[in-house]
Amino acid sequence: MVISSDDDFEKLKAIGRICANTVRIMADAMEPGMTTAELDLIGRRHLEGQGAESAPEACYKFPGATCISVNEEVAHGVPGDRVIAAGDLVNIDVSALKDGYFGDTGASFALAPVPARTQRLLRDGRRALSKGLSQVKTGARYGAIGDAVGAFARKNGYTLIRNLASHGIGRSLHEEPSEIATWPDKHEKRVMQEGQVFTVEPFLSLGATFAESEGEDDDWTLYGYPRALTVQFEHTVVASRAGPIILTLPD
Repeated sequence: MVISSDDDFEKLKAIGRICANTVRIMADAMEPGMTTAELDLIGRRHLEGQGAESAPEACYKFPGATCISVNEEVAHGVPGDRVIAAGDLVNIDVSALKDGYFGDTGASFALAPVPARTQRLLRDGRRALSKGLSQVKTGARYGAIGDAVGAFARKNGYTLIRNLASHGIGRSLHEEPSEIATWPDKHEKRVMQEGQVFTVEPFLSLGATFAESEGEDDDWTLYGYPRALTVQFEHTVVASRAGPIILTLPD
């Protein structure tokens, strides 16, 4: 969506803040021995306490309030009886709606003791997101986001998941502009409009370039191919003449 009123902006900020606070609360509560279902329940209770509704459940009948992906899981991990252990890499992705507006954010975390290469991957995942955000500005090419993230990944020896893209958001969880690449895409010619709302969410990996489901009992969870640790950091933003306005910041 393109923001057309102060009411749009304030309600988008409100749901963005709720999503960001949910990620923070879940990350703070995470500990070895906890199941992903128990962690998801913490997120659900916070969303409900803020008058918000899980977007994956509402829009797609996802079997959980939040997406929790552990180690080899890249995205859309289904909360369940998987036990989180020391040293695990965990991605928490929260999208929600309130008053007809959607927010979407996510971040990756690791439980101590954290191997040095995982620490570096987490640090650089945040840096990759920052590189992408730095390209957000009214009149800029969407392709500049992927170019900047791609240059960072290449320089530092990482790969990018190339079938999980950023997307427009606002009155729906996924809307135009759709399929915003966070990797170099020479075909991307679209330009950011003033007030356009969308996500920036690169998936930085130690070797994976594609994500897909293994099917069978779970059509939701996506794994990297080839298998490799992958992190995701995501914000919902508004394009402005001064640069990105980040909507998904915690209190």
